[in-house]
This record gives sequence, structure tokens and C-alpha cells, in this order.
Amino acid sequence: MTASAERRSLSPQTIAARVDRIDVWALSYLFIGIIGTGFLFTFYDIFDINVSFVQTCVQIKPGCTPPTALDSLTVPVVLNLAGYVIGTLVLSPISDTIGRRNMLLITMLITGAGSLYNAVAPGYTNFVIARVITGIGIGADLAIVNTYLNEVAPRRGRARFTAVIFTMSALGAFFGIWGGLLLTTESAHWPLGLPFALAGPSFTNGWRWMYGIGAVLALIAILLRFELPESPRWLAGRGRLEEADAVVTDMETRARRRGPLAEPVVTDETVAQPVTRLAPMATYRELFTNPRYIRRIIVLLVMWFTAYVTVYGFSSGFTSVLTVLKYPPPEAGVITAMGVFGFLIQGVFTSYFVEKLERRHWLPIGAVLTLGGAVLVAEAGTTITVAFIGSMLIFFGFNVWVSPAYALTSESFPTRARTTGFGLVDGIGHLGGGIGVLLIAPYVKQMSVLGALILISAFLVVAAVAAQFTEHTRGRELDQISP
Repeated sequence: MTASAERRSLSPQTIAARVDRIDVWALSYLFIGIIGTGFLFTFYDIFDINVSFVQTCVQIKPGCTPPTALDSLTVPVVLNLAGYVIGTLVLSPISDTIGRRNMLLITMLITGAGSLYNAVAPGYTNFVIARVITGIGIGADLAIVNTYLNEVAPRRGRARFTAVIFTMSALGAFFGIWGGLLLTTESAHWPLGLPFALAGPSFTNGWRWMYGIGAVLALIAILLRFELPESPRWLAGRGRLEEADAVVTDMETRARRRGPLAEPVVTDETVAQPVTRLAPMATYRELFTNPRYIRRIIVLLVMWFTAYVTVYGFSSGFTSVLTVLKYPPPEAGVITAMGVFGFLIQGVFTSYFVEKLERRHWLPIGAVLTLGGAVLVAEAGTTITVAFIGSMLIFFGFNVWVSPAYALTSESFPTRARTTGFGLVDGIGHLGGGIGVLLIAPYVKQMSVLGALILISAFLVVAAVAAQFTEHTRGRELDQISP
């Protein structure tokens, strides 16, 4: 079929078939960086509280000291996650109505406003409110980014391109944690601290600089996102076929530079749903009246809920946990900061190897590596090098499964309600992170280092078991997986 013939036979089915036959990244490579910038900021904001909160708490909450900072960390972390749930449950469905690109601009604006509010917060209460606002934006943004990416990436590379962009998340975590080490801890001899760290009696507001930087990153992300095209699958599903055709035609032109394209094939198995114009909250009804999607929601909720206990235990609380376990704050910060190199290595590794295995198989691998890293940190004693290796293994392990799980989650719901489905399971799943912090924090003080770190890691084992009940999605057409 010629390109002109394809355009004459426009329908949601032919648009989906034309996208599915493209087996390379067919948008500008600049768009990978643009999408990744949003991930960079999002994970910068998730991780910047890790090292910096000790200084924040001492500064803005009367009576707070480094050993007691963990007690005050639970409120901003839990309410940030509550905001995350609100954002993803309320704003994600709007993306299924007004479009992926438009909501990506709105969610980043909300996130940046929250970060700016954090930077100028006059007290602990305002700091917590700002974290809620930031969480609202982040929750919806992650759901929409992953939906958008899965709808434009080649079907045999959805997890791979998710992993490539997730590497930007590792950079965000790197800047968040190392920035916190530089700006909010006092100078100490390496490896027990950072010799050129800036915090001290004359510089006690480094944490405000952390969130100010986050606001600037959000502004950059907003400006760049204006360049993104709308998802052709979403446009076709809304009946905007000419606009969808224009986006797909550009993708086909780019793809043909890499080689000839196969003919688009429309079969009974790959036929998309007819044009839909669901109201925002009607997408929930679409999912909850279908037994196929109800089952997927239950399994994915268990997976994300338990996994996020481990993720947030380490990503937001690792430094505070180590401080409670009698590590000096600079040393605890350095151990955490070294772990981020494991996150970076994971990003490169996963980009190359993620498509070698089915999505669900990465969770057991991540659980084993995280547990191994926890044992190394706990048994390191005074051998700081072993603690560094263990920390890097922890960060590698609790992140290596995330990008394939993002891909799996997005693949598990239909285009007409894809962001709603992703936001539902990922958003409510984040409550696991908050509940985990609330339940674990009181017991950490009474436990050994090994016991505390094993407890945090064990929840990822439960998630790995739940993941084995998900379906095979690797390399399959989206509309075949989720009609």
C-alpha cells in the first residue's frame, strides 16, 4: 500500500497498524532528551530530600536534631506521596481526554511551582504543603510520560526506550543526592564526608538552593515540551485522524531513512477500538467494568504497592535511616551518594539488556541484588569501601526493574484509558511507599543495621512474586495486548 493510499484509508485501525510496523525510533532524537529532562527533574525532586532533609529539619523545625530527623521525615514523605496519589488519580484521566502533550505541560508547571514553594518555605508546615503540591505534579507526570513514550516507541523497543529515558532519572537522582551532599553537609575528610562541602555556620540554607535548582529545571522542561507532537494513537482514538496522519507520516519519513517499511497489517487481533470520547472520570468505568482490566489492576497494585516500600525506604530515607543507626550524618550521606553510581550504571545496563527478558523477570533480579547490597552495607563495619559497593548494589537493584515495569504497566491498558490505568496502579501503589515509611521508621531504632536494611529490601521480594502473575507483553502490539 502506498503512502497516499494509507492516507486515503484513515481510521484508528490503520493509524495503529502504521505505527506498529515501525521498528525504529521514528521521532526526532531531540524528543528523547526532552522527555528525559522531565524524568531528570522528577527524580531530582524525589531524591533531593534524601541527604538534604537533615539540614532542612534542623533549620525549620524547632527541636529537630540530626539523630531525630527521621521522625520528622515521615510527614513530608507521606504527604508528598498522598499528593502523588491525588495528582495521578485526578489529573491522569484528564490526559486521556485533552491529550498527552497538553497535560505534560500542566503537570510540570505544578511540579515546578511546588519546588519553588519549597525553596522559600518559611517553616515546617509550609515545607510539607509544598511537598504535597510537588507530589501532585509528579504523580500525574510520571503516568503521562510513560504512556506517551509507550505510544510512540517501536513495539519491540518500548522497554528499551523507557530504560534509555529512565537513565535521565539516574542523572536526576545523582544531582539530587550529590547536590545535597555538597550544599547541606559540613566538610569532612573523604570518605567520611565531602572535603569541599559548603554547609556550616555561615551557610545553613543549602537546602533552599536545592529546591530552587529544581524549580529552574522544571521551567526548562516546560519550555522544551512545547516541541513534542501529540501521540498519534491518542489523536486517532479521539477521531482526529488528519492530525494523527500528519504525525505518523512524519514518523514514517524518518523511519524510511533507516530502511524500507513493511506493509501495515490490520487483523482481527490488532483492530483498535472505535473512536471514543470518554469524559475524564468515565475512563475509570471503562476499566472497572472489564474483568480483563480488573484482574490486571489487582496484580499491578500489589506489585507497585509493595515495591514502593523498598524504593522509598532507600530513595528518600536511606541517609536518615543510616543516621538513626549511629552513622555520622556526613558518612551516611556519602554512603547514599555513592549508591547513585549504581543507579547510573543500572541505566546503561538496562538500556542494552532490558528487551532480552520478559518484563516481569526483572523484579526477582532486582530483589536479589537489593538484598545482597543490604547485607554488604550492614556487614561492612569500618570498611567503608565495602559499604560503598553495597550501596551501589542496592541502588542498582531497586531500580533495575523499574523501567520494564513502567513499560509493562502502560502496555496493560487500552489507549482510551491508558494514562488512567497507569495512574491508578502507580498512584495508589505509591501509598505503599508512604505506609512503609510510617510503619518501618518506628522500628528502625530498635533494630540492627542488617535487620533494618533487610526489612526494607524484603518488600521488593513480595513485589517480585506478584509480578509473576502479569502477562506476556514484550514485542506484542499494544492493541493486541489491551484491546
